[in-house]
Amino acid sequence: SAPSPHSQPPLCPAAASPVSGSMFSWVSKDARRKKEPELFQTVAEGLRQLYAQKLLPLEEHYRFHEFHSPALEDADFDNKPMVLLVGQYSTGKTTFIRHLIEQDFPGMRIGPEPTTDSFIAVMHGPTEGVVPGNALVVDPRRPFRKLNAFGNAFLNRFMCAQLPNPVLDSISIIDTPGILSGEKQRISRGYDFAAVLEWFAERVDRIILLFDAHKLDISDEFSEVIKALKNHEDKIRVVLNKADQIETQQLMRVYGALMWSLGKIINTPEVVRVYIGSFWSHPLLIPDNRKLFEAEEQDLFKDIQSLPRNAALRKLNDLIKRARLAKVHAYIISSLKKEMPNVFGKESKKKELVNNLGEIYQKIEREHQISPGDFPSLRKMQELLQTQDFSKFQALKPKLLDTVDDMLANDIARLMVMVRQEESLMPSQVVKGGAFDGTMNGPFGHGYGEGAGEGIDDVEWVVGKDKPTYDEIFYTLSPVNGKITGANAKKEMVKSKLPNTVLGKIWKLADVDKDGLLDDEEFALANHLIKVKLEGHELPADLPPHLVPPSKRRHE
Repeated sequence: SAPSPHSQPPLCPAAASPVSGSMFSWVSKDARRKKEPELFQTVAEGLRQLYAQKLLPLEEHYRFHEFHSPALEDADFDNKPMVLLVGQYSTGKTTFIRHLIEQDFPGMRIGPEPTTDSFIAVMHGPTEGVVPGNALVVDPRRPFRKLNAFGNAFLNRFMCAQLPNPVLDSISIIDTPGILSGEKQRISRGYDFAAVLEWFAERVDRIILLFDAHKLDISDEFSEVIKALKNHEDKIRVVLNKADQIETQQLMRVYGALMWSLGKIINTPEVVRVYIGSFWSHPLLIPDNRKLFEAEEQDLFKDIQSLPRNAALRKLNDLIKRARLAKVHAYIISSLKKEMPNVFGKESKKKELVNNLGEIYQKIEREHQISPGDFPSLRKMQELLQTQDFSKFQALKPKLLDTVDDMLANDIARLMVMVRQEESLMPSQVVKGGAFDGTMNGPFGHGYGEGAGEGIDDVEWVVGKDKPTYDEIFYTLSPVNGKITGANAKKEMVKSKLPNTVLGKIWKLADVDKDGLLDDEEFALANHLIKVKLEGHELPADLPPHLVPPSKRRHE
């Protein structure tokens, strides 16, 4: 994500003064008062320090880690963007990874029955091999140490497949066991599957839910999993896979049914983005929708390719979410502490408080003007409180909360500026290699030779074939010295019924010599671009060389 802290010489306090404002550093107000400037050279370093100094003390004081999520570690701030794949068995998760990286990875098994029964982190490594779960969770360079809390039943089903692959230079991919239907299989896992997924959801940059166009039933376990991804809806994308195996009409029905099912489970005002396609390298069974699949695949690839560039922003966003939850948690714990009697009747009072937790939520909401969306799940919180000793809870300590408020109000805003600066310094940082290179160049790029790209490889000017028709119209528009005015051209061009904004863009592209008039070639070009737009293609931002009229070409 961010450049390494060692990539630049250390910055001296003077360099970080508000006036000279060095690119990669800033000084907090408190630090300036203490004359010990807090210098952050990268966003990752800034986040790490803010977490350790300002948020972690609040989390520890109110036992946040026992209720919500383990403490963050250095590796959480430094790791590459991660993509989490989730889906029922046989929806093509493992095949999807193979399609992206274009090679097999260690531990990979593909089949129609539930084959992947482990969580596999597919990561970059100098040599090909597998690292078992127990070894992974003691490696401080990997962001998985806190997974040891899920016990041996989970660790025996967790591993890292590492291999030298250009795609994995920029991202890591987490393959998950296929989600099963029925109560029996769920019990046999031996660990809390939804909780493990929730742990990953909190740390990854993108969650891809895969569905098979043939079996859309969302099992109980699947809805439970999707609910565990609550609060991370912004990271979720949906892939409707194996769509080449059904006819167009049926595909429309399946898409509609999927949107309806998802709408009931994922509660967001926006519709979640669904990519339709066939994500493997086999021939399409029903090639009718080839163009649609190509466009959808390109969109999904662009989304995944942008992850390294947005990684720092995602980590910043996750830290803000975490800080807001930690604040609410502190209010809940201190309210419970306040209500507890000093000596007698502790047990009955605890039961009463757990049962009335909803009312406590409302009271906190009113007193501190907190949005209901910031509160943890009521049912889950009640379950966790059953086993806690309320007498060990801490009373409200405003100083800890003020520190977190200050972090949210001031420090985060400064880091936000640094995020933008870091992004501008690495504009080319996108995922490369594997399937991402397959359609980048050459005639198999999406839309090559179509729309404005038609005739790109022809020797003759592509507009020439329809020019006689356009010429007939041209000479009815009273040309003077072989050119027509904008007003006369407009009369003809508005017949296309295209909006003025589009026609204005076409005029700009067609008036190649920028003299405010059109000659016969430029007029033919304008009509050609109108036709391109009417056929549903996008207009180019600049006129491609093959569309420049022959008389306007510079002959070297």
